[in-house]
Amino acid sequence: MNRLFLFLSLAFLVACQNQTPQQKSSKKQKAVSSAAAVVFPDLPQSMEFAGTRINLQDEDLRERLDREVLMTAYYQSAWIGAVKRANRYFPEIERILKEEGVPEDFKYLAIIESNLQQAVSPVGAQGFWQFMPATAKLYDLEMNAEIDERLNIEKSTHAACRYLKDANRTLNDWVMTTAAYNRGVGGVLEDMEWQGTEHYFDTYQNSETGRYVFRLLATKLIYENPEAYGFYPDKMELYEPFRIQRVIVEESIPNLAVWANDQGFNIKILRKLNPWLKTTKLTVKGRKFTIILPAASENLKPYNAYK
Repeated sequence: MNRLFLFLSLAFLVACQNQTPQQKSSKKQKAVSSAAAVVFPDLPQSMEFAGTRINLQDEDLRERLDREVLMTAYYQSAWIGAVKRANRYFPEIERILKEEGVPEDFKYLAIIESNLQQAVSPVGAQGFWQFMPATAKLYDLEMNAEIDERLNIEKSTHAACRYLKDANRTLNDWVMTTAAYNRGVGGVLEDMEWQGTEHYFDTYQNSETGRYVFRLLATKLIYENPEAYGFYPDKMELYEPFRIQRVIVEESIPNLAVWANDQGFNIKILRKLNPWLKTTKLTVKGRKFTIILPAASENLKPYNAYK
């Protein structure tokens, strides 16, 4: 057996050495072709964001955008997850942005902030829009031992829109408003003041803020032309929007698990649709709450192991 293995190994090596130049060239071409599959298209000379035409022929802007396109597209697992979730959540976010009068392009802000997940940052920001506690309170998002409305997608999206509109009233520029979502309005103005500049693209910023707008622009480029970057959403199992009903709660619920069961569902599903509910009860004092429940939808009914 060992002699047979040795003979086959030697025969394979001889065959490899005796390949014609054409055969070797063919293999090399295949390798090059495979590598070429990940080459991205050239960046556009300009692009539109929030109704503003951005000139991308400036060398600095172009290289900074190129970096974010490469980093976003090559982080494939995160990007594919974002595309799947966007199919579920973007319709609701787009509706609220339109209702609030905020450009639709700001839906991409939720991707660069949280990848459309109820993320928690090391400094305490939470939710799709990554509100810090102090800012959340300024925009009427309630937080206590039982609830955290930063995790309420509808309410936090309205709050994010209000923040963006407030920032834009001061800065009068949606690009700088984007930077302000990361740096704060005061920080953006301070950076421009000491440098004697008038726009984000002319201003030196800290590393995070300096990349922030370009991350959003890269996200928009890839999301709106995914096939050019090697992504094919039509071949993905995208997450469908939940079919829901809204229930107005005006009285305290001492046990959410029992209450959910009474509605024909369970607390796992209740928490999935209402991640802002933190504990096993909901105390109602002087206000009403809207709780989301599934409509008649098979995929959100309690699991039946014996079907």
